[in-house]
Parts: sequence; C-alpha cells; structure tokens
Amino acid sequence: MATVETIFTTDEGSAPMNEVEGIEAVERQGLRGDRYMEGTGYYSGMDECEVTFIESEAIEEIREEYDIDLSDGRHRRNIVTSGVSVHDLLDKQFRVGETVFEGTRPRPPCAHVEQVADEEGVASALKNRRGGICASVVEGGEIGVGDELEALDEVDEDSSLGESIKSRLVD
Repeated sequence: MATVETIFTTDEGSAPMNEVEGIEAVERQGLRGDRYMEGTGYYSGMDECEVTFIESEAIEEIREEYDIDLSDGRHRRNIVTSGVSVHDLLDKQFRVGETVFEGTRPRPPCAHVEQVADEEGVASALKNRRGGICASVVEGGEIGVGDELEALDEVDEDSSLGESIKSRLVD
C-alpha cells in the first residue's frame, strides 16, 4: 500500500523545512502556508512546483549509498511517500487524502538544495530519479501523514505503466 510517510513545509525560501501532521492543499496553488503558494520560495517566479513528492525509499538509498541523512526534510520536498515510485505518477492523476494531484514533471536537484542542506554531496545524491516530482493540485482538500496514495481511473490500466502503478498501489 502506498502512503504518505511525512509532510514538510516552510513559509520562506532557504528556511528549514518543518514537519507537519497534516496540511490543506489549495486547488492550483499548492500547500497552505508553503513558500511557493506564498510566493516567497527561492525559485518563486522562475521554476516553481505547487507541491513536490519524494520517496522514502530514495531517502533510504541516499543514506545507505552516500551516508547522508535527509529524513529531516533537507531534501526540500513537501511530501514523502512510501510504497510507490513517484515517477510512475507523472502525467497521471492520483488522490492523497481528500486531494487530487497530477504529476507534472521530475524535480531534479539543484545547487541550491545542497547549499541549504549545508552538506556536500546532497545534489549528487538526489540525482538518478531520487529527486522526486512536481505535482499540481487538481482538487483541493486536507492531506495527512498516513493517508493512502491511490491512482485514479485516468490511469490507463492496459499500459505497462498503469500496471506498474496498480501493482505498487495494491496491498
């Protein structure tokens, strides 16, 4: 079963991420109070994502391979998932809690994430599909830690990608 493991937000660019138990997602805007919804993010006006997702499995790989622990939110992504490859959600709609998202594009690492993390090697560690994805909020609502992530009917169940998502989302 795919779930939300952790949620992070911050109200201004370059500030530490704060772990929260739940948050409101606002249609076509992002997470209530997060830096990019507020227009105060480092990349505001240039390269914004409404919401970012990263896999807990990727964070664990980084810990094992690079000896870098990003579980405190220094990866700068909003929602940490478990049990699904977030890249399989690109160009698909999916539900988390009351909210419907659409995966829009990969979120590769940048030099800024390493600078804010204050640890050499973070940008390299987040490469190779470990940097997560961007998503738009299609239908707003509350999301919380422990919520299930479910692919919606728009996923083509006959395609290998659809089967890949389905197999990861079924317990």
